[in-house]
Amino acid sequence: MTSAFSPAPPPGDQPRRLRTARGEFAVLDVPPTGEVPLRGTVLLLPGYTGSKEDFTPVLAPLAARGYRAVAVDGRGQHASDGPADDEAAYAQDELAKDVLAQAREFDAPVHLVGHSLGGQIARAAVLLDHSPFRSLTLVCSGPARISHSQEQRVRLLRDALAVMSMEECWEAILAMGPPEEVGGPARGIGGPEQLRRRWLSTKPAQLLATGRQLCAEPDRVAELAAVPLPMHVLSGSSDDTWPVPDLDHMARHLRAHRTVVDGAGHTPMADRPAPTARALAGFFDTTECQPSLK
Repeated sequence: MTSAFSPAPPPGDQPRRLRTARGEFAVLDVPPTGEVPLRGTVLLLPGYTGSKEDFTPVLAPLAARGYRAVAVDGRGQHASDGPADDEAAYAQDELAKDVLAQAREFDAPVHLVGHSLGGQIARAAVLLDHSPFRSLTLVCSGPARISHSQEQRVRLLRDALAVMSMEECWEAILAMGPPEEVGGPARGIGGPEQLRRRWLSTKPAQLLATGRQLCAEPDRVAELAAVPLPMHVLSGSSDDTWPVPDLDHMARHLRAHRTVVDGAGHTPMADRPAPTARALAGFFDTTECQPSLK
Protein backbone atom coordinates (compact mmCIF):
# COMPACT_ATOMS: atom_id res chain seq x y z
CA MET A 1 0.00 0.00 0.00
CA THR A 2 1.08 3.61 -0.30
CA SER A 3 3.01 4.62 2.80
CA ALA A 4 2.62 7.87 4.67
CA PHE A 5 5.90 9.16 3.28
CA SER A 6 5.04 8.60 -0.37
CA PRO A 7 4.57 11.63 -2.63
CA ALA A 8 1.02 12.93 -2.88
CA PRO A 9 -0.93 10.48 -5.04
CA PRO A 10 -2.51 11.71 -8.24
CA PRO A 11 -6.23 12.44 -8.40
CA GLY A 12 -8.26 9.25 -8.48
CA ASP A 13 -5.45 7.13 -7.06
CA GLN A 14 -6.48 3.95 -5.30
CA PRO A 15 -3.48 2.87 -3.17
CA ARG A 16 -3.86 -0.78 -2.38
CA ARG A 17 -2.25 -4.19 -2.43
CA LEU A 18 -2.53 -6.39 -5.50
CA ARG A 19 -3.13 -9.98 -4.42
CA THR A 20 -1.70 -12.62 -6.77
CA ALA A 21 -0.84 -16.31 -6.79
CA ARG A 22 2.72 -15.28 -5.90
CA GLY A 23 1.89 -12.97 -3.02
CA GLU A 24 0.81 -9.38 -2.49
CA PHE A 25 2.39 -6.33 -4.10
CA ALA A 26 2.00 -2.65 -3.25
CA VAL A 27 0.52 -0.64 -6.12
CA LEU A 28 -0.66 2.80 -7.09
CA ASP A 29 -3.83 2.24 -9.10
CA VAL A 30 -5.33 5.12 -11.10
CA PRO A 31 -8.38 4.27 -13.24
CA PRO A 32 -10.13 6.57 -15.72
CA THR A 33 -12.80 8.69 -14.07
CA GLY A 34 -15.95 10.47 -15.12
CA GLU A 35 -17.04 9.84 -18.68
CA VAL A 36 -13.63 8.64 -19.92
CA PRO A 37 -14.11 5.11 -21.31
CA LEU A 38 -11.65 2.41 -20.29
CA ARG A 39 -9.35 1.59 -23.20
CA GLY A 40 -6.94 -0.75 -21.42
CA THR A 41 -4.75 -1.35 -18.40
CA VAL A 42 -1.09 -0.43 -18.04
CA LEU A 43 1.25 -2.23 -15.62
CA LEU A 44 4.36 -0.15 -14.82
CA LEU A 45 7.57 -1.59 -13.29
CA PRO A 46 10.13 0.73 -11.65
CA GLY A 47 13.90 0.62 -11.90
CA TYR A 48 16.83 -0.16 -9.63
CA THR A 49 16.59 1.65 -6.24
CA GLY A 50 13.27 3.01 -7.49
CA SER A 51 9.63 2.45 -6.59
CA LYS A 52 6.12 2.76 -7.94
CA GLU A 53 6.11 6.45 -6.95
CA ASP A 54 8.56 7.17 -9.78
CA PHE A 55 5.58 6.90 -12.16
CA THR A 56 3.37 9.28 -10.17
CA PRO A 57 3.61 12.18 -12.69
CA VAL A 58 2.26 10.07 -15.58
CA LEU A 59 -0.48 8.06 -13.86
CA ALA A 60 -3.27 10.66 -14.00
CA PRO A 61 -2.44 11.70 -17.60
CA LEU A 62 -2.64 8.06 -18.68
CA ALA A 63 -5.97 7.66 -16.88
CA ALA A 64 -7.24 10.80 -18.63
CA ARG A 65 -6.54 9.06 -21.95
CA GLY A 66 -8.59 6.02 -20.89
CA TYR A 67 -5.89 3.77 -19.43
CA ARG A 68 -6.04 2.32 -15.96
CA ALA A 69 -2.48 2.92 -14.74
CA VAL A 70 -1.09 0.48 -12.15
CA ALA A 71 2.44 1.11 -10.88
CA VAL A 72 3.84 -1.69 -8.74
CA ASP A 73 6.65 -2.19 -6.25
CA GLY A 74 8.38 -5.46 -7.09
CA ARG A 75 9.22 -8.12 -4.55
CA GLY A 76 11.35 -6.63 -1.75
CA GLN A 77 11.13 -3.17 -3.32
CA HIS A 78 9.90 -0.33 -1.08
CA ALA A 79 6.40 -1.26 0.15
CA SER A 80 6.27 -4.83 -1.24
CA ASP A 81 7.58 -7.47 1.13
CA GLY A 82 10.37 -9.93 0.44
CA PRO A 83 13.23 -11.71 2.21
CA ALA A 84 15.99 -9.45 3.53
CA ASP A 85 18.89 -11.87 3.02
CA ASP A 86 17.93 -14.47 0.40
CA GLU A 87 19.23 -13.28 -2.96
CA ALA A 88 17.80 -16.38 -4.70
CA ALA A 89 14.31 -14.95 -4.17
CA TYR A 90 15.27 -12.08 -6.50
CA ALA A 91 16.62 -14.10 -9.41
CA GLN A 92 15.41 -12.57 -12.65
CA ASP A 93 13.15 -15.53 -13.47
CA GLU A 94 11.49 -15.23 -10.06
CA LEU A 95 10.83 -11.53 -10.56
CA ALA A 96 9.55 -12.22 -14.08
CA LYS A 97 7.12 -14.82 -12.74
CA ASP A 98 5.88 -12.23 -10.25
CA VAL A 99 5.09 -9.90 -13.18
CA LEU A 100 3.20 -12.66 -14.98
CA ALA A 101 1.16 -13.27 -11.82
CA GLN A 102 0.43 -9.54 -11.50
CA ALA A 103 -0.71 -9.26 -15.12
CA ARG A 104 -3.04 -12.25 -14.79
CA GLU A 105 -5.05 -10.45 -12.11
CA PHE A 106 -6.58 -8.18 -14.76
CA ASP A 107 -9.48 -9.03 -17.06
CA ALA A 108 -7.65 -8.46 -20.35
CA PRO A 109 -4.04 -8.42 -21.56
CA VAL A 110 -2.17 -5.43 -20.16
CA HIS A 111 0.26 -2.95 -21.65
CA LEU A 112 3.55 -3.69 -19.87
CA VAL A 113 5.96 -0.81 -19.19
CA GLY A 114 9.36 -1.30 -17.56
CA HIS A 115 11.80 1.44 -16.59
CA SER A 116 15.54 0.60 -16.55
CA LEU A 117 15.89 -2.58 -14.42
CA GLY A 118 12.11 -2.88 -14.66
CA GLY A 119 12.49 -3.07 -18.44
CA GLN A 120 14.83 -6.03 -18.20
CA ILE A 121 12.44 -7.78 -15.81
CA ALA A 122 9.57 -6.97 -18.19
CA ARG A 123 11.57 -8.44 -21.08
CA ALA A 124 12.19 -11.61 -19.07
CA ALA A 125 8.47 -11.92 -18.30
CA VAL A 126 7.48 -11.52 -21.95
CA LEU A 127 10.06 -14.11 -22.98
CA LEU A 128 8.60 -16.58 -20.48
CA ASP A 129 4.99 -15.99 -21.62
CA HIS A 130 3.73 -13.09 -23.72
CA SER A 131 0.05 -14.08 -23.52
CA PRO A 132 -0.91 -11.80 -20.56
CA PHE A 133 0.34 -8.71 -22.42
CA ARG A 134 -1.04 -6.39 -25.10
CA SER A 135 2.24 -4.56 -25.70
CA LEU A 136 5.71 -3.99 -24.25
CA THR A 137 7.34 -0.60 -23.64
CA LEU A 138 10.97 -0.37 -22.53
CA VAL A 139 11.75 2.98 -20.90
CA CYS A 140 15.49 3.78 -20.76
CA SER A 141 16.21 0.05 -20.66
CA GLY A 142 18.88 -1.26 -22.99
CA PRO A 143 19.81 -4.44 -24.79
CA ALA A 144 22.29 -5.87 -22.29
CA ARG A 145 24.41 -4.86 -19.28
CA ILE A 146 24.60 -1.27 -18.11
CA SER A 147 27.41 1.14 -19.07
CA HIS A 148 30.84 0.83 -17.47
CA SER A 149 30.38 4.03 -15.46
CA GLN A 150 27.09 2.78 -14.05
CA GLU A 151 28.58 -0.64 -13.32
CA GLN A 152 31.13 1.11 -11.12
CA ARG A 153 28.34 2.90 -9.30
CA VAL A 154 26.38 -0.31 -8.72
CA ARG A 155 29.49 -2.18 -7.57
CA LEU A 156 30.25 0.59 -5.07
CA LEU A 157 26.76 0.22 -3.67
CA ARG A 158 27.05 -3.57 -3.49
CA ASP A 159 30.40 -3.34 -1.70
CA ALA A 160 28.89 -0.99 0.87
CA LEU A 161 25.86 -3.22 1.44
CA ALA A 162 28.15 -6.20 2.07
CA VAL A 163 29.60 -4.60 5.21
CA MET A 164 27.01 -2.04 6.37
CA SER A 165 23.40 -1.95 7.40
CA MET A 166 20.97 -0.08 5.18
CA GLU A 167 20.96 2.84 7.66
CA GLU A 168 24.77 2.92 7.83
CA CYS A 169 25.02 2.70 4.07
CA TRP A 170 22.64 5.62 3.62
CA GLU A 171 24.57 7.80 6.06
CA ALA A 172 27.87 6.93 4.36
CA ILE A 173 26.44 7.76 0.95
CA LEU A 174 25.18 11.14 2.13
CA ALA A 175 28.56 11.95 3.68
CA MET A 176 30.25 11.45 0.29
CA GLY A 177 27.92 13.61 -1.79
CA PRO A 178 24.66 13.46 -3.74
CA PRO A 179 23.42 9.83 -3.57
CA GLU A 180 23.03 9.43 -7.33
CA GLU A 181 26.68 10.44 -7.87
CA VAL A 182 28.41 8.22 -5.31
CA GLY A 183 26.73 4.85 -5.65
CA GLY A 184 23.47 5.53 -3.87
CA PRO A 185 19.89 5.61 -5.13
CA ALA A 186 19.21 7.42 -8.35
CA ARG A 187 17.26 10.66 -8.20
CA GLY A 188 13.60 9.92 -7.68
CA ILE A 189 10.26 11.46 -6.82
CA GLY A 190 10.12 13.11 -3.41
CA GLY A 191 12.39 14.95 -1.01
CA PRO A 192 15.44 13.63 0.86
CA GLU A 193 13.45 12.15 3.74
CA GLN A 194 11.05 10.38 1.39
CA LEU A 195 13.97 8.91 -0.54
CA ARG A 196 15.69 7.86 2.68
CA ARG A 197 12.63 6.03 3.94
CA ARG A 198 12.13 4.35 0.57
CA TRP A 199 15.77 3.22 0.72
CA LEU A 200 15.37 1.82 4.24
CA SER A 201 12.22 -0.10 3.31
CA THR A 202 13.86 -1.87 0.36
CA LYS A 203 15.40 -5.26 1.13
CA PRO A 204 19.22 -5.51 0.91
CA ALA A 205 19.05 -8.84 -0.92
CA GLN A 206 16.88 -7.26 -3.61
CA LEU A 207 19.47 -4.54 -4.23
CA LEU A 208 22.36 -7.01 -4.24
CA ALA A 209 20.71 -9.52 -6.57
CA THR A 210 19.30 -7.02 -9.05
CA GLY A 211 22.56 -5.05 -9.03
CA ARG A 212 24.36 -8.21 -10.14
CA GLN A 213 21.80 -8.66 -12.90
CA LEU A 214 22.36 -5.15 -14.23
CA CYS A 215 26.11 -5.77 -14.42
CA ALA A 216 25.79 -9.14 -16.18
CA GLU A 217 22.63 -9.04 -18.32
CA PRO A 218 23.19 -10.69 -21.72
CA ASP A 219 21.90 -9.30 -24.99
CA ARG A 220 18.48 -10.91 -25.54
CA VAL A 221 17.23 -8.59 -28.26
CA ALA A 222 17.16 -11.35 -30.90
CA GLU A 223 14.97 -13.47 -28.62
CA LEU A 224 12.66 -10.55 -27.93
CA ALA A 225 12.37 -9.70 -31.63
CA ALA A 226 10.71 -13.09 -32.17
CA VAL A 227 7.88 -12.30 -29.71
CA PRO A 228 4.63 -11.27 -31.49
CA LEU A 229 3.85 -8.15 -29.48
CA PRO A 230 3.82 -4.47 -30.45
CA MET A 231 6.90 -2.87 -28.86
CA HIS A 232 7.98 0.64 -27.97
CA VAL A 233 11.42 1.93 -26.95
CA LEU A 234 11.21 5.24 -25.11
CA SER A 235 14.07 7.26 -23.65
CA GLY A 236 15.25 10.74 -22.89
CA SER A 237 17.57 12.54 -25.27
CA SER A 238 20.47 11.73 -22.94
CA ASP A 239 21.18 8.66 -20.83
CA ASP A 240 24.32 7.55 -19.00
CA THR A 241 23.01 4.07 -18.13
CA TRP A 242 22.54 2.87 -21.72
CA PRO A 243 23.81 5.12 -24.55
CA VAL A 244 20.97 6.52 -26.65
CA PRO A 245 22.51 5.14 -29.92
CA ASP A 246 22.33 1.65 -28.37
CA LEU A 247 18.63 2.21 -27.65
CA ASP A 248 18.12 3.41 -31.24
CA HIS A 249 19.79 0.25 -32.58
CA MET A 250 17.73 -1.98 -30.28
CA ALA A 251 14.51 -0.33 -31.45
CA ARG A 252 15.41 -0.95 -35.09
CA HIS A 253 16.20 -4.61 -34.39
CA LEU A 254 12.89 -5.01 -32.58
CA ARG A 255 11.00 -3.10 -35.30
CA ALA A 256 9.67 -1.12 -32.35
CA HIS A 257 8.07 2.27 -32.18
CA ARG A 258 10.75 4.74 -30.99
CA THR A 259 10.26 7.85 -28.85
CA VAL A 260 12.98 10.25 -27.71
CA VAL A 261 11.75 12.78 -25.15
CA ASP A 262 13.77 15.95 -25.67
CA GLY A 263 15.25 17.45 -22.53
CA ALA A 264 14.81 14.28 -20.48
CA GLY A 265 17.46 11.99 -19.03
CA HIS A 266 17.25 8.50 -17.56
CA THR A 267 13.87 9.14 -15.89
CA PRO A 268 11.67 10.84 -18.51
CA MET A 269 8.47 10.28 -16.54
CA ALA A 270 9.91 12.61 -13.86
CA ASP A 271 11.99 14.89 -16.09
CA ARG A 272 9.26 15.59 -18.67
CA PRO A 273 6.05 13.83 -17.61
CA ALA A 274 3.62 15.47 -20.05
CA PRO A 275 5.34 14.43 -23.31
CA THR A 276 6.24 11.07 -21.80
CA ALA A 277 2.61 10.33 -20.92
CA ARG A 278 1.47 11.48 -24.37
CA ALA A 279 3.99 9.19 -26.05
CA LEU A 280 2.95 6.21 -23.94
CA ALA A 281 -0.78 6.73 -24.49
CA GLY A 282 -0.28 7.43 -28.20
CA PHE A 283 1.52 4.12 -28.60
CA PHE A 284 -1.14 2.25 -26.62
CA ASP A 285 -3.82 3.84 -28.85
CA THR A 286 -2.19 2.38 -31.96
CA THR A 287 -2.08 -1.11 -30.48
CA GLU A 288 -5.72 -0.96 -29.42
CA CYS A 289 -6.57 -0.42 -33.10
CA GLN A 290 -4.66 -3.54 -34.13
CA PRO A 291 -5.86 -7.15 -33.97
CA SER A 292 -4.23 -9.21 -31.25
CA LEU A 293 -0.94 -10.75 -32.37
CA LYS A 294 -1.09 -13.62 -29.87
